[in-house]
Amino acid sequence: MINGKPSFMDMDMSKAFAGLNFPSLDVESMMTSQRKNIEALTHANQLAVESVQAVTKRQVEIARQAFDEASAALRDFAQPSPPEERIAKNAELAKTSFEKAVAGARELTELVTKAQTEAFDIISKRVTESLDEIKAQAKTNAAR
Repeated sequence: MINGKPSFMDMDMSKAFAGLNFPSLDVESMMTSQRKNIEALTHANQLAVESVQAVTKRQVEIARQAFDEASAALRDFAQPSPPEERIAKNAELAKTSFEKAVAGARELTELVTKAQTEAFDIISKRVTESLDEIKAQAKTNAAR
């Protein structure tokens, strides 16, 4: 009692919950479900790491190719030629470089999107399975 009034600590909890029926806890089922959750997360993380490696590798390849092309363009630019021809070559080089940069960006975006989709699908599938497991366990407990 606090200040002469009954408090929460004075309640008889056994009476408060007397009418409620708590289902038994299937520890083995819970452990199996958690193991599957961890496996799904591990697989999704593995895919994420592999995709980062693939994107990085491809970025290096694109950069190396761009550097080689820029070196060749500088060598070509150093050769004497009429101004009109230089302007035409520069315009063509700028156009080609832009198109390759856009194509490279698109390719990298597709790689990242594919990896994210695969990882999300793994997690989404596991969440659905987990909810089905909970539903099945609830039915089993209700039948008891």
